[in-house]
Amino acid sequence: MATPPPGAQVSGRAPLGRVLADLGSTFIVSTVGEPDPARPVGGVLIHDPHDAPARLPGAIVLGVGIYGADEVVGLVEWAAVLGAAAVIVRAPIAVDEAVEAAVADAAIPVLGLMAGASWAQVAALLRSMLSVDELVGEPAEEPLAGDLFALANAISALLDGPVTVEDRDGRVLAFSSRQDEGDEARIATILDRQVPAEKLRALEERGAFRLLYRNDEPLYLEGIADKPRVAIAVRAGGEILGSIWVVVKQPLTRDRERALSDAAKVAALHLLRRRAGEDVGHRLRADLLATLLEGGEGAPGAAARLGLSAQPACVLALATHTSPAADRFAATPTSPAADRVVAADRIAGALALHLNAIHPRTATATLGGVTYAVLPATSDEAARRVAESFLERIGDRASAVIGVGGVAGRPEDLRRSRAEADQALRVLRERRPDLRTARLAAVYVDALLLELADRIATDGGPPDNPIVRLRVYDAEHGTTLTETLAAWLDAFGDVISASAAMHVHPNTFRYRLKRLATVSGLDLSTPEARFEAMLHLRLAP
Repeated sequence: MATPPPGAQVSGRAPLGRVLADLGSTFIVSTVGEPDPARPVGGVLIHDPHDAPARLPGAIVLGVGIYGADEVVGLVEWAAVLGAAAVIVRAPIAVDEAVEAAVADAAIPVLGLMAGASWAQVAALLRSMLSVDELVGEPAEEPLAGDLFALANAISALLDGPVTVEDRDGRVLAFSSRQDEGDEARIATILDRQVPAEKLRALEERGAFRLLYRNDEPLYLEGIADKPRVAIAVRAGGEILGSIWVVVKQPLTRDRERALSDAAKVAALHLLRRRAGEDVGHRLRADLLATLLEGGEGAPGAAARLGLSAQPACVLALATHTSPAADRFAATPTSPAADRVVAADRIAGALALHLNAIHPRTATATLGGVTYAVLPATSDEAARRVAESFLERIGDRASAVIGVGGVAGRPEDLRRSRAEADQALRVLRERRPDLRTARLAAVYVDALLLELADRIATDGGPPDNPIVRLRVYDAEHGTTLTETLAAWLDAFGDVISASAAMHVHPNTFRYRLKRLATVSGLDLSTPEARFEAMLHLRLAP
């Protein structure tokens, strides 16, 4: 057992009963032992058998990779040494007399995490819950404890100016009354529910976001609009959740700065709870979609809960590679890798919005790095046109490709549609850079070639054959016999056309043909030899 990396361990004082209620049956499906609902939770520890244990009283221990009764007993005993409040392992929990005895002796319950639930998701939810209690303690009863709009109005009354609460991308999450007292930039922000792009650029050029996110105190800004602003970051621990912006006439007094700082902590409560709720909803939807796409007995039930039982549908599979223009999708830059993840998430969200505008019953979720969508459609060509319209809409903001599966008449058939979408997507990513979307039927031969290449690789590579001999000869002698053969085959044996494509004289080309036949042993007069050569050339272009 060991303390996790920075950010994985969180201090807090939430009672165990409230934490378990928030996790709910979506995540915790079984229990060994009786949890003490009043026991305070002190943080989160991720099990690491190769690191020394660190004591964190009241911790919830995540038993990643713990299976079998003996391992559960060992984990409970370690948790007792650490003073933990509870242990979570993957369900079904292996229970025998030794497990029950260990749980009773340690007074530490073992909780079963539902199959398919993400450990990262559980850790994030626990961090959010504990951060909430660390920020504000027990839920407040003042007006500030209402929704975000009530909070914005309360801040506006305290500071005597119109207020917006925004996320890290400048999207308006809530705003107060009295916006007519602002300026044109503020009015445009409210109407679009988004800070204008030119204002975001101006703030970035002035380094305003860098100063805002590095400080806990309110930041006074002049010259970015007709009227000054005071802004403060909304944070939970080291994580930036968003910001609060107030249109003011002059810098705040010290008392008003303290009031805004207190309001930012309450805003963090709202944003954390909002995100936790959204995460649970997204996770549940993703789990239902995963169940549906896997097929089997659970597919009809998952389809019914997603509203996808009554009509035929196709599966779309989207993957992205960000382009230089993709920063318009990204949040405040952190690192190139983080920006790529954020951009991919944004494009997946944009796909969901696009499809829901076409058909309200569309279900979308990202599974294993691929965004899948189940789109009600009567033909895969109709689904492909929808995918194409989305890719045209995002333009050069990302290099995205979408594979389209065939029509599934029943929920149980969506597994096959997903497999077809995955095959088409792989072709788009590995063999057809000229296409951005495709039905499997349109790229079926390419898909077969990829499968055949996989089989050859599994078998340890192709045996000695004419193309292998040509490639080895070319590598050793600096010749282009393989390219010569490919040109001749592509030209259907027309030496004039093939030599022109290679920019050599026809007689030179004829000499190379004779030479490659000698080196490789190919008899180009037989159709079987020509087919074999074409196949091997396309397996490893």
